[in-house]
Amino acid sequence: MYVVDTHCHAGTSWFEPVEMLLYGMNQSDVQHAILTQHRGMVDNSYLLEAIERFPGRFSAIVGVDASAPDALTTVEQLAASDGVCGIRLQPGDRSPGSDPLAIWKKACEVGLGISVFLVETVNAADPEFQSVINGLSSDCTVVLEHLCGMYAPRGPESVVPPYENYKKGLELANRPNTYIKFGGLGEFSQRPARLDNQMEFETIPPALEMAYEAFGPKRMMWGSDFPPSAAREGYRNSLQGVLEHPVFKSQEDKDWAFGKTAQKAWKLSY
Repeated sequence: MYVVDTHCHAGTSWFEPVEMLLYGMNQSDVQHAILTQHRGMVDNSYLLEAIERFPGRFSAIVGVDASAPDALTTVEQLAASDGVCGIRLQPGDRSPGSDPLAIWKKACEVGLGISVFLVETVNAADPEFQSVINGLSSDCTVVLEHLCGMYAPRGPESVVPPYENYKKGLELANRPNTYIKFGGLGEFSQRPARLDNQMEFETIPPALEMAYEAFGPKRMMWGSDFPPSAAREGYRNSLQGVLEHPVFKSQEDKDWAFGKTAQKAWKLSY
């Protein structure tokens, strides 16, 4: 099975150097990873260098300052760079000038997928955010990160029933070319206070089951969230825990959710 890690971070100012990620990938039989620019960072040179230094192993989702006067030109230039497959935007990112959604539209125009980081103050249920996404052209790829923002660090309200915001966010599955990223079990499950020899979580919300019902495996993609995942279950377990989850009923399901969906959505070529 060809495995693609669609959400991981590397850098010199924050997180770990790309070599640390590459080690985890090799140990876990992950063939390709999409380096996702961390929030607020718009210098993408390190990601582009990693793509060049390790041919075939990495692609990049870049960051751009949406408020900059030359943002649209920057998006065009980055789209022409080898290995750049997407741009990371936050729900509130707006362009200066007459069209506040110009950067969203420009990404679509130049063929970049949009990976949306659902921040602490906005989730996928927000009506304005849903209006933005539904207003994009139907052939524009949009990927909702972190299970529409449903992850344990947000606090107990995000990981206990009735999951109303999550359910509302999943309604975006009705839009063509919308996908959802999921991480390891530790991203949306509360870790026990005492860690035993076997990795177990006290409760595992039905987040994957709900995403599967809404999107299906052909629009779901795994991303480790390296290296923040180290504070949850670690890189290898972030893959194995969900790879063995019963929601994926067949090898074909796994082939899509752990590789083929990413290849299709991000138009990956190696």
